[in-house]
Amino acid sequence: MEAALPRLIPAAAPERLKEAMLYSLMAGGKRFRPLLVMAAAKALGAEPEPLAEAACALEFIHTYSLIHDDLPAMDDDTLRRGMPTSHVKFGEALAILAGDTLNTEAFRILAEHPDDRSPAVRLKAVEVLARASGGEGMAGGQVLDMDAPSAPVTEERLLAIHTGKTARLIQASIVLGALYAGADTEQEAAFAALGLKAGLLFQVADDILDETATAEEMGKSAGKDLRQGKLTAPAVWGLSGAVARARGMEVDALEVIGPLGARAEELRELIRMVCAKLPT
Repeated sequence: MEAALPRLIPAAAPERLKEAMLYSLMAGGKRFRPLLVMAAAKALGAEPEPLAEAACALEFIHTYSLIHDDLPAMDDDTLRRGMPTSHVKFGEALAILAGDTLNTEAFRILAEHPDDRSPAVRLKAVEVLARASGGEGMAGGQVLDMDAPSAPVTEERLLAIHTGKTARLIQASIVLGALYAGADTEQEAAFAALGLKAGLLFQVADDILDETATAEEMGKSAGKDLRQGKLTAPAVWGLSGAVARARGMEVDALEVIGPLGARAEELRELIRMVCAKLPT
């Protein structure tokens, strides 16, 4: 996957644009979403390696969202993955265009890869990712997140924000893996339910770590959610309550994976990784 990511940058793009795209794309990170694509496919018996390029589309979308999230008009952050954010390094205009290009190239990747799947499967993959990253997914969730400081502090609103801005893209990752593995309708629905659980778990854990981890441990500014008055899991449930919720979500997700047997071990490990650094 690390080798595939830079190969998928459009060769004909201007050099400055390619530099800005690669700067954020190759800055590290867990590659959680593309790994979920491959692990979900493997859990249903598919070979994961041929899916590497398609899985990279999820990292393109995720990286674009981070670039835009860090902009002065959004969270105005200066540190991401332990490095200066894109707009600090390249200026706002080029950062915006790098994010825009990563976003659009993700759909080109899904339209072309994997080339041994039918056009109908690749078209469905484009639809799944578009829904997860658009108005009913990540972009819509970000708007709810921006509006949170002036909105009531409720569990319902917290879950709506978390579902849109984070869980939908993680859900799409798992659903795409199932789709590429030839899942039937029942299996696809089960993997969609698992993906939602995993996505909510990921964001609750991230909320907790924003309050308990250092900037060095997170690779980004710590404590910014609290400073910006954002609606977070600790704000609704308290820190200890949020940790308990995360642990319960982890158990729920692992129970769903249980019947899949040994082929789903990578999927289990990715779920466990989410909670690995939470306070005890």
